[in-house]
Amino acid sequence: MTLFERLTKKAQEHPQRLVLPESLEPRTLQAADRIIADKIADVIFIGNKSQTLAEAEKLGLKNLDKAEYHDPQDAAFTEKYAELFKELRKKKGITIEQARETVKNSLYLGCLMIKAGDADCMVAGALSPTSAVLRAAFQVLKTRPGISAVSGAFIMLLPENVPYGDQHMLVFADCAVIPEPTVEELAQIAISTARTTKDIAGLEPRVAMLSFSTKGSASHEDVDKVREATELVHKLDPSLDVDGEMQSDAAIVPAVAEKKAPGSNVAGKANTLIFPSLNVGNIAYKLVQRLAGAGAVGPILQGLAAPVNDLSRGATVDDIVNTIIVTCNQAIGDKGL
Repeated sequence: MTLFERLTKKAQEHPQRLVLPESLEPRTLQAADRIIADKIADVIFIGNKSQTLAEAEKLGLKNLDKAEYHDPQDAAFTEKYAELFKELRKKKGITIEQARETVKNSLYLGCLMIKAGDADCMVAGALSPTSAVLRAAFQVLKTRPGISAVSGAFIMLLPENVPYGDQHMLVFADCAVIPEPTVEELAQIAISTARTTKDIAGLEPRVAMLSFSTKGSASHEDVDKVREATELVHKLDPSLDVDGEMQSDAAIVPAVAEKKAPGSNVAGKANTLIFPSLNVGNIAYKLVQRLAGAGAVGPILQGLAAPVNDLSRGATVDDIVNTIIVTCNQAIGDKGL
């Protein structure tokens, strides 16, 4: 069973309430039609039902009448969410009038529905810039307890002839969000990524904190940062299988690990690789994707208090379907199902 076959099956077994705030975007509508047809999620559109169904008819879609619809212009529906937003942002001095204007924004309304317990997760970004999606999520949902860093992971699906990883998978982070993480942020990225490894990749995480040094083979302030972050992870989550600092070959090649990091319970068999900066993480995932012919599932946003994922504005229908499946599985993992 492939990764997405397994994730699809789990989503079908535990359908989540999925908010789609871009209710007139054609690729999103096509993806939602497939999601509904395959009973993967209970779809909630933020938008005008008649307009969305008219667009669906133009596209030849048959299942969108089964979705739930909420119009952000419907004051009777949005008033409780305006009150909630006013309460959430009271330290910023937000008035009820300002809150009522804010909930007319479908991204904010979607996040507020999640915050209120009326939905489980959200996927957006086919029309909206990343900054707008993240701003709504940060202001409404905020981050998980004990986590202040939101990061982006990729699950790398390796060809069968590649001997590294776990079940032909490696999880990389941060590849999308924080350019130069602090010690604390790097530790939080490791903890969040381990959760993604478990909930989405379906693997028991073995986390390698990567550097250009292995166990003191080089001295530099960048090496010190990775070493300190590794120590902090041990303090924050003693149960997590994590080790570092180590070079990438020591992390995934058993023969190298025996020489460079003997006795490590992670070296040579890591399935979760934490990069010291966004530069390194982003370059690494793209190189592995192109040179090894690997699939790259992501970026999977991690660290938010509830699952919200951002789409590329160039996303295909398949990309949107896959992102929805991943997001639903994040919500399932949050519930411990």
